[in-house]
Amino acid sequence: MSAVLESVIQPPIPPQAAVPVAELRRRFKDGKAALLNHFREARPTVTSAARLARALARHVDATLAQLWFQSCLPQGAVLVAVGGYGRGELCPYSDIDVLVLLPAGAEADPVCQAGVSDLITGCWDIGLEIGSSVRTVDECVAEARNDVTVQTALLESRFLCGPRRLFTRFRRATDETMDPVAFLRAKALEMRQRHVKYEDTPYSLEPNCKESPGGLRDLQVVMWVARAAGLGKTWGELAAKGLMTQFEVKQLQRQEGTLKLIRARLHLVAGRREDRLVFDLQTAVAESFGYHGTGNERASEVLMRRYYWAAKAVTQLNQILMLNIEERIMGSETAPMRPINARFLDRAGSLEVARDDLYLDNPHAILETFLIYQQTPGIKGLSARTLRALYNARKVMNGGFRRDPVNRALFMEILQQPEGQTHAFRLMNQTSVLGRYLWVFRAIVGRMQHDLFHVYTVDQHILMVLRNVRRFFIPEHAHEYPFCAQLAANWDKPWLLYIAALFHDVAKGRGGDHSELGGTEVRRFCRDHGIDKADAALVEFLVREHLTMSRVAQKEDLSDPDVIAAFARHVGDARHLIALYLLTVADIRGTSPKVWNAWKAKLLEDLFRLTLRALGGATPNADAEIEARKQEARHLLALHSALPGTEEPLWGTLEVSYFARHDGSEVAWHARSLWRHLAADKPIVRARPSPIGEGLQVLVYAQDRPDLFARICGYFDSTGFSIQDAKVHTTRTGYALDTFQVVNPLADDQGATAYRDMISLVETQAALALASSGPLPEPSRGRVSRRVRSFPVKPRVQLRPDERGQRWLLSVSASDRSGLLYAIARVLGAHQISLQLAKVSTLGERVEDTFLISGMTLAQPKVQLQMESELLDAIAPA
Repeated sequence: MSAVLESVIQPPIPPQAAVPVAELRRRFKDGKAALLNHFREARPTVTSAARLARALARHVDATLAQLWFQSCLPQGAVLVAVGGYGRGELCPYSDIDVLVLLPAGAEADPVCQAGVSDLITGCWDIGLEIGSSVRTVDECVAEARNDVTVQTALLESRFLCGPRRLFTRFRRATDETMDPVAFLRAKALEMRQRHVKYEDTPYSLEPNCKESPGGLRDLQVVMWVARAAGLGKTWGELAAKGLMTQFEVKQLQRQEGTLKLIRARLHLVAGRREDRLVFDLQTAVAESFGYHGTGNERASEVLMRRYYWAAKAVTQLNQILMLNIEERIMGSETAPMRPINARFLDRAGSLEVARDDLYLDNPHAILETFLIYQQTPGIKGLSARTLRALYNARKVMNGGFRRDPVNRALFMEILQQPEGQTHAFRLMNQTSVLGRYLWVFRAIVGRMQHDLFHVYTVDQHILMVLRNVRRFFIPEHAHEYPFCAQLAANWDKPWLLYIAALFHDVAKGRGGDHSELGGTEVRRFCRDHGIDKADAALVEFLVREHLTMSRVAQKEDLSDPDVIAAFARHVGDARHLIALYLLTVADIRGTSPKVWNAWKAKLLEDLFRLTLRALGGATPNADAEIEARKQEARHLLALHSALPGTEEPLWGTLEVSYFARHDGSEVAWHARSLWRHLAADKPIVRARPSPIGEGLQVLVYAQDRPDLFARICGYFDSTGFSIQDAKVHTTRTGYALDTFQVVNPLADDQGATAYRDMISLVETQAALALASSGPLPEPSRGRVSRRVRSFPVKPRVQLRPDERGQRWLLSVSASDRSGLLYAIARVLGAHQISLQLAKVSTLGERVEDTFLISGMTLAQPKVQLQMESELLDAIAPA
């Protein structure tokens, strides 16, 4: 059985005369430029990239043949194309891999070595960036046995120049080393590792169109294992062997053409070998296709949606073909199967349809597939036959399919199963069933979110949120979210939360408020699926308000009873509050691994507990709450061996608002740290590991002055710390008593030990920095990230009075960069603005900061406009 077959591209006609290197370089450069220009100006079709790839390979073939003719290599040597070039395809800036095959003994010949050196030097001189290897047949065989990568490259070898006799012997020898079973196992493992390296999803926001799941490499793996087993070298040959249907061949050729087209255009735009669709290049590549942005969608989003749909189809077809080939190679096609019911069987842990046309004759079996998958112990996935049947039955899933009462009942049954929702819905999305049953979901499959907050496409984010909600109800995951797991344990209808998770972002990309539009969609879903009015109202509330709790927790003053009371009225009752809290935590955790942190968790939990108390009918009693905090602080002071009354001198200088904003632990820590320094003439700085488990909590006590907050921010910025929260208070004696929650990204990687080592350094250096009286340095406009450069956030500043009209709320939104908070603080200090509270929210690479401020000049419209203008200048990107 031959694993290496002849290429359809014939070797070039041998040259007849030598050509000077300069002339050869000009011919090669002009010829390649003509091919690229023709491709660039031609209409981008799915076949144009394949034609370009073949033409570039032929152009390189001719150039190499001329160089080979002019080299001083021995008569028996052979030039062989390997790797991608061996397939007879080249992307504009792809590697050109060649093998110089020498007869036995020639490798030690100085003349032969000089000839090889001249050949390689000539390639580089004329602009051919080649990757070369020089081996004998025996060396090729030895390396192929030990290295599957070498074996793969040789599998695609193609004759270029020299005597065919040696090339034929080389192919026969390498064929004999091939073990199809071992090769399949190695390539499957290699593919799995590669998928993990590239985020294990075809929906990465910056995918590698060659290496990512659903990329061109997945198609090449299929062809490699098929060729290794002698099953064919083209999709048509695989179909002739019964491994593919003609419909699948057409689909695969179309998606392969799309990926090749995107990759070729990406190379042209980048002007180099670049297989990653990075943000910097997406818009330019999209424009090279003729795509243009609209009000609701960028040109790059149009391109990426096309890419994601192609990658998704490749992922499906790769899975079908790999399973088919594995069955053929392993001889498991005739393995015995256990009947599950009249329609499905268990094939060694894979769910198998009883017949190929099951879904066409009985569309109800489509959703039943996923219900059986959930309910049957031991079923780990779908067989190739089942995957193929689902792929070929997509046209059956039409409007009538979606309106069918039996299908609606099956869908609800899937939601209401005791387990398996995460895997079932992911599998439904992978097989395109979810988007065809929930038509509204189909619109967000592969939709990017350019808010620098989400790192997943909308459909993947939704499924991640569904997974997070589901994990609240799984005892094995209770350690991840203990409080959420405690609340979920008493929740009677988890499926209501699953529906809310499925619909919370389903209206993204339409324009308008996606929460409101999503509420309308989920109300229609509940009506169509017979969900009673009370449950439907709860789900609609969750979808419409899924951003509200996060906004209140991160942007408003939770020590203000009016804020809590207003939120409690908005929520209405404890059931709505619990559901909203669970969905909010799951949503934030499902946006990006970088967004969730212990500080956000504490803010949400504080808001939940305060609201739950208000909903229980407890009238807020500020005096009782403050007294309880004082008692807690006294108890903690006693545990630290403080003398009775230690706290009184400090507490006598503090307003009620201080106790409303600090918990008992913070109050005790402040009293213990400052009781000897109430009249200090130099700044006092104390730090401790944060009680919430991340970063440091830093106390600053110093004589108040307008630029103090700016100097504090300047110090933290200069040392790489990021301020997450600031509680600012001024004593009756004119001292600032400020508490900061800070983190350092570098220290985060090393855990709490690194922060403990920093405490002494922070206490000493911050005190020295705050004692300075010189002018504030100009804020540096730190470099923004590559993502921010590609998708900048429009800077926004909003200043409005609070509900009582006593203080002002300043909201700032901008792209994140170092020095940003210091730049804001510097403007506030210049206008003599007093700061009571700062909430700093970093959402991916976007910041949304909220400040509670006061100042006599804020009542003057002219001053407001001037300050807002200066703030916009300060937060504008460089």
